[in-house]
Amino acid sequence: MNLGHTYENTARMVSALIREYPTAEELPAAYRKAISTLRPLPAHYNDDKNNNHAAITFEDGGWAGHCLNHGIFDHIFGGATPSDAATRDGWRGNITAALRHLRDVSPGLHRMVRLLVTDIVVLNSGADGGGSASQMPGVVVMSPGRGWKVPQYAECLTHEAMHLNLFVADTVYGTFALPSTDLEADEHRALSAVKIGRKRPLDKAFHAAAVTVPLMYLQHRRGTTELIDLYTQSLRDACADLASHRSVFTDYGAMLLDELCGFADDIDFAHVARTITDPAYAGYRPAVAA
Repeated sequence: MNLGHTYENTARMVSALIREYPTAEELPAAYRKAISTLRPLPAHYNDDKNNNHAAITFEDGGWAGHCLNHGIFDHIFGGATPSDAATRDGWRGNITAALRHLRDVSPGLHRMVRLLVTDIVVLNSGADGGGSASQMPGVVVMSPGRGWKVPQYAECLTHEAMHLNLFVADTVYGTFALPSTDLEADEHRALSAVKIGRKRPLDKAFHAAAVTVPLMYLQHRRGTTELIDLYTQSLRDACADLASHRSVFTDYGAMLLDELCGFADDIDFAHVARTITDPAYAGYRPAVAA
């Protein structure tokens, strides 16, 4: 979640993919160029700070067609209904307002979202929530609930951007010592902090636990406790279970796990605020074999 570490990881991925070495100012455009080599559709780029940073498309757009054709997020796209112009304008307005809200509440998380989210697919499917996938870097799918207001749009964008952030880190360093398919085995499942009481494959359980932290922090910043109350104990239970699988994490993954477990123990939001922007949390250097 540390912004400096996020920029470093993203720059490392860019240099590996397209052999470019961007400055921090050049990184958003370079990242979009790099991930476009991994996707069927090019990544959107807009450097106008006063406008949406990402392309917004709907149930009839290119990404929706790609997901439907490849069985991605069937639970979201399968029930999507047509949206009219007024509905789409409302979604656009709420996303724009959500980005302003996020900038005001947490400038660091706002920069993370602006860096990593390149395309937002919005639709009405009845499956309230969002989605992102490692094979679609930069893309966030969002199905807003009827009762969503601006903070819920901001939380959804942050939630999915955190997943994208973890995908980048995993691409650069590797989080687990086993491939994702192996982590689906019963012996590698762990409790989910979000789907409370359910065990999920280890990588998905780790992701679920990690994304609760910025969501709880955002609610703390705006003075509400719904998700804090919901996730505090489930996060602790999930971290205890994840820690029992420590041998399956790489050294880098174990470092992330330790940070996560430390937060779960104390629920210290001042610490979260520091970790988002403190340069001391950047600069990870993996061990190099002789």
